This record gives sequence, structure tokens and C-alpha cells, in this order.
Amino acid sequence: MSMQTPLGKVRGLGSAKEGAHHWWHQRLTALALLPLTAWFVISMITLMPADYAAAQDWLGSPIVAGLMLLLIFALFYHLKLGLQVVVEDYVHTPWLKTSTLIVLMFASILLGLASVLSVLLVAFGV
Repeated sequence: MSMQTPLGKVRGLGSAKEGAHHWWHQRLTALALLPLTAWFVISMITLMPADYAAAQDWLGSPIVAGLMLLLIFALFYHLKLGLQVVVEDYVHTPWLKTSTLIVLMFASILLGLASVLSVLLVAFGV
């Protein structure tokens, strides 16, 4: 037994018309985070005995810097999507829900940009 309306079945959309899109983005970022996080953890373990100059040389590689930027993007986007679902499901006061979602969006963008800037500064040796 389906809970969709007949029109919703024909269009293939849920009640909010964007839940599947959000769900797919969250699953895709989770899938991307699996190898990226494993790569990052293994890299940090191998870099533990290294000094700052060696870490800077490592991060200065275009492939490493690119993977790090992909990790940052996937991480903060996944964070934003996950926390958005929590807020939408459990905050019932309309003004509080809206303001929390706005703060969440700006915080995710701000922290993501700060992380990207940090990677670029270290990678370029500034």
C-alpha cells in the first residue's frame, strides 16, 4: 500500500517534491566520504613523525591538495544536509526552525571556506 497520491505516483514526487534529491545528495556525499576519509586518516598517520615542512611539501602536491579540497567540500555539504534534516524534523517553532537553518547554512559555508583557505595557504607556502 502506497502513501502517495495518484498524482504523486504519476509524477514520481514525494509530498515535498525535493526529498529524493536531498536523500541522494546525502548518500552520494557519504559514499564520497568513505574513501576520502580513509585516505586522510592513513595520510595523517604516515605524516605523524614529519615536521611542518614535510607536511607542507605533501600538501603542496596538486593531487593531494585536490583530494583535500574534495574532502572538505563533501564533508561540509554532508554536514549541512544531515543537520538540516535534524532541524526540520525536530524543531517545530517556525521562526526558530528558519533561523536555525539560516545559521546552519552560513556556518557551513564559513567553516568550509576557512578550511579551503587554510589548505591553499599551506599548499602554496604562505
